[in-house]
Amino acid sequence: MSSPSRPQSMAPNSSTEDQSLQKGDSLFLDQTLRPSSWDEYVGQKSIKQNLKVLLSAARERNHPPEHILFYGPPGLGKTTLAHLVAKELGAQMKQTSGPAIEKIGDLASILTNLSAGDVLFIDEIHRLNKSIEEVLYPAMESGVLDIIIGKGPSARTIQLDLPPFTLVGATTKVALLSSPLRSRFSGGVHRLEFYSAEEIQEIVERSAKLLGVTIDPKSARTLAERSRFTPRTANFLLKRARDLAQIQKVAISEKVVDEALTMLGIDELGLGKSDRELLSTIIEKFDGGPVGLNTIAASISEEQDTVEEVHEPYLLKLGLIERTPRGRVVTARGHDHIRKTGK
Repeated sequence: MSSPSRPQSMAPNSSTEDQSLQKGDSLFLDQTLRPSSWDEYVGQKSIKQNLKVLLSAARERNHPPEHILFYGPPGLGKTTLAHLVAKELGAQMKQTSGPAIEKIGDLASILTNLSAGDVLFIDEIHRLNKSIEEVLYPAMESGVLDIIIGKGPSARTIQLDLPPFTLVGATTKVALLSSPLRSRFSGGVHRLEFYSAEEIQEIVERSAKLLGVTIDPKSARTLAERSRFTPRTANFLLKRARDLAQIQKVAISEKVVDEALTMLGIDELGLGKSDRELLSTIIEKFDGGPVGLNTIAASISEEQDTVEEVHEPYLLKLGLIERTPRGRVVTARGHDHIRKTGK
């Protein structure tokens, strides 16, 4: 199926950009936009420095690096870092997730199919059940897999030697990892920080080139400032602006970006409709608070976990709400923002 025609103002200017455009037209845009080298990976400087030392030293010793854990909010680049670790080592990366490993046999199958030097990436590793975690301990620490055959007095243990490998774990909830599992990530436990507006702008401009579209610095900055300090969100907003520009047959401009953000219901602080609904509900129904989390969730017909994990972190970071012993309170800034936006 041929690609849709593009207006002249959006056409790439070089053969390099032509290749980027073809990549950007693929069905797997998120994979296309993912950095493929340390130089392309923007932000998280401290983590990158530590990883470079760890990986370089391991290569010199001709031994897989120790196990690594990344944690932090969604969309900050944990999976991308895992890919870069594997690429830096010249190793294959086998990828799975905590919920996908339902039985001990699932884990055994994955581990016994690893080759020497492979990187095993487990996303949402905090969702492994405890019995599987206990099988993982000796695999990480001693390179062996203990399998129990049978039950009761006749049960016996078979120990299988595993090839040397590096486990890279990623989680959004590091507190839910058991202490024994967390302590086995001797290569480092790294917390990913939110990005600055300047870093997000750089990411947006790079992504625009890969998508084969042009965007002026001011428009890129607007997207960056409304991206909740998160690259994944910034790329999502850029793709929606690109879609609108394509339909209107124009280049991405400030007008296009503003229109796209308005259609998505995203205001100047990066709040969505549900964020503003949460604030206005506390203000209008509970006189600004304090009010309990359960009550807020019921009032806006959301799950408690959604309120606590999706909406609250950003609202707290912007200083729009506060957590108190008696419940959540909308700050003066939160009141001003709701008055200004009119909900």
